[in-house]
Amino acid sequence: MDTLSYLFQLVLALVLAPLVPGIINRVKAKFAGRRGKPVLQLYYDIAKLVRKGEVVSDTATWVFTAGPVVSMVTAVLALTLLPLGGMASPFGFNGDFILCAYLLGMGRFATVLAALDTGSPFEGMGASREALFGAIGEPVLFLSFLALVSTAMSMGIPSTEVSLSSLFCGFSPMAWVMGRPEIMLLVAAMGVLLLVENCRIPVDDPNTHLELTMIHEVMVLDHSGPSLAFILYGASVKLWIFSALLAGLLLPSMSVWAYTLSMLAAVFGVAVLVGIIESVMARLRMPVVPALIGLAGAVASFVLILTLVR
Repeated sequence: MDTLSYLFQLVLALVLAPLVPGIINRVKAKFAGRRGKPVLQLYYDIAKLVRKGEVVSDTATWVFTAGPVVSMVTAVLALTLLPLGGMASPFGFNGDFILCAYLLGMGRFATVLAALDTGSPFEGMGASREALFGAIGEPVLFLSFLALVSTAMSMGIPSTEVSLSSLFCGFSPMAWVMGRPEIMLLVAAMGVLLLVENCRIPVDDPNTHLELTMIHEVMVLDHSGPSLAFILYGASVKLWIFSALLAGLLLPSMSVWAYTLSMLAAVFGVAVLVGIIESVMARLRMPVVPALIGLAGAVASFVLILTLVR
């Protein structure tokens, strides 16, 4: 019964994932005084792209067409490791947060290879930037996970039971209520990671058309049809993953359906917050972005040190 309930929560997340970018765009439109696109616009775009044909360069190889599929599949697989509805993932295991991080890294690697396979200098530029920021951001993600693991083990959770389900399913609020308020600093670090990993302002502008300032969008310029649909859907699932992780640091333990409603409200609340950030801030200069990621890494390192010395 628990497995069926979890699968329902998983399907719900997969269905609602494209709604998050729609909420962000709607909030940005309201701030700009525009009517903006419908909240369900990404659903329409994906449905339209799936029915369209695909244009592939004669010089591109199978890597170009495999990249979007791999990026989408790895995002979905990473989602299956998360606790949903307050329930532990039936696919989770001890140390599964390492697999989750590497699945997301594999999706990025596949997208970078697909961009390089086109031979376009613009896409190569975007791939270089994506690889750089990914190499800087992944250690911050691991530091955040390690800080949570250290806190969990110091509070009596056996090392054989440390997983995403135990770390992001009501554990964090219990930790800072019981005298570990430094865990709340990870909310800021994870918030920066959400913006970096999903190429949102102030790291990247997903709506820009200036190649010299683009990161993620410039890598997918040559994709069309179903491949572009896979990229758009995979990006929305990845955004849902980081929003759910951020919400998991704040939501306490509660009943399944109460946690489900709270999680949905928290994920959509994160989308509104991202929309507000993108409305009141401009994109940072490229040399400043590593400093922002480094600041998040310093915060995560500080939390890890505090948990180790206690």
